[in-house]
Amino acid sequence: MHKILKIVLIVISVIAAIMCFFMMPSPEDPSAIDSTGINVMFLIMWVLLIFAAVTALFFGLRKMITTPGGLKKALFSLGGLAILFIIGYALSSGDEAKAVVDTFAGKEIQPTESTVKTIGMLLNVFFGMVVVAVLLMVLPGVKRVFGK
Repeated sequence: MHKILKIVLIVISVIAAIMCFFMMPSPEDPSAIDSTGINVMFLIMWVLLIFAAVTALFFGLRKMITTPGGLKKALFSLGGLAILFIIGYALSSGDEAKAVVDTFAGKEIQPTESTVKTIGMLLNVFFGMVVVAVLLMVLPGVKRVFGK
């Protein structure tokens, strides 16, 4: 199955490269963004993106279901992610959200406190994921160095 997917992707890539070479508009053309060549490139990009997302989901779910203990590990990971979201939401302060809303009062952009708090939560979750990723990369190396 992987070989077939690779062949399909190679064929699409070759067709896209040929089309890119022959169908690209002149850079001096002011309406170049609306040309057929650019539209086809965007279409191919979306097809490849959807194809990559679907195949990643398919093979990931298939491996998760067929591997012993895979479903249990996935549920633990989702639980950890839920805990990270809860901590991120708890750390996003309502006082800071109120200050941001007050700062933008009377201006063109008018955020609400809940929007600012949600953005703060997502930033906290992102930074938490960065910390977890760094720890998962560094700790095995440190263990290996001090373990011997």
